[in-house]
Amino acid sequence: MLWFIFAFLTAFFEAMKDVLSKKSLKDIDEYAVAWSLPCFALPFLLPTLLFTEIPLLGERFWLALVTGGTLYAFTLVLYMKAIKSSDLSITVPMLTFTPLFLLITSPIMVGELPDISGFAGIFLIVTGSYLLNINCTKKSISPGYRSRYLAPFKALLKEKGPRLMLVVAFIWSITANIDKIGLQNSSPLFWVIAVDIYVALLMLPLCAFRGNRKTAQIRANWRALLKLGLFGCLTAVCQMIAIRLTLVAYVIAIKRTSAIGGVLFGYLIFKEEGIRARLAGAIVMVFGVLFITLF
Repeated sequence: MLWFIFAFLTAFFEAMKDVLSKKSLKDIDEYAVAWSLPCFALPFLLPTLLFTEIPLLGERFWLALVTGGTLYAFTLVLYMKAIKSSDLSITVPMLTFTPLFLLITSPIMVGELPDISGFAGIFLIVTGSYLLNINCTKKSISPGYRSRYLAPFKALLKEKGPRLMLVVAFIWSITANIDKIGLQNSSPLFWVIAVDIYVALLMLPLCAFRGNRKTAQIRANWRALLKLGLFGCLTAVCQMIAIRLTLVAYVIAIKRTSAIGGVLFGYLIFKEEGIRARLAGAIVMVFGVLFITLF
């Protein structure tokens, strides 16, 4: 199962990308980091064109590029805002909801429908979300309110980071299907390069508009951003190869096992609290993802 290997590599590189993004946001504006992710991936991607043939582009390629690239640029900003405003361990696991949304978007957009047993995984994902926010509930909800069963979900809505990441999760359930269309009308490597060039150019005016201070931040931290671009590149290439080989929902479900990495790295690197409750929630969510994928 070659797709399985590439999907898990995607999850690993995604976890590393999350950590590097969080670290970069300490010194750099979120708009600059969002722009840097595709831009600093290009030095690793463009030389590969010397060794690969440019594929014959299908008629749906340009529509997929414009729609998918525009949505991706928008979500990059939301993604950076989310992990900057809240702990990594409670924002990244929210992306585990993407496979849930894919159960709706994939049949509509690309005609792919996973096995019906995937719906059982939805229950585990929602349960994991509940556990993930129990620790947050104890700190932010009054004693009289604490006993209500819906308290963790309402606490989730009060946390800016997870709320933004849920929006990202939904939009990525759309862009993942657009990626499938783009791949069907080009090739994995060429599609990644085209999307990164489009997004980098699209976001360039936004970055420039925010002033010289942001440019200075990028220049001062270019080494860190180059590492971020490398892992962004590896994530995208592995993901596109896997999507080319199997159902979109399966690949994204495996990719979301990076949620455990987000929780562990949040604790080990950023000293975030509540590791036990958050790790338990993340693991339950991942079991939901695996249930959707493998049963």
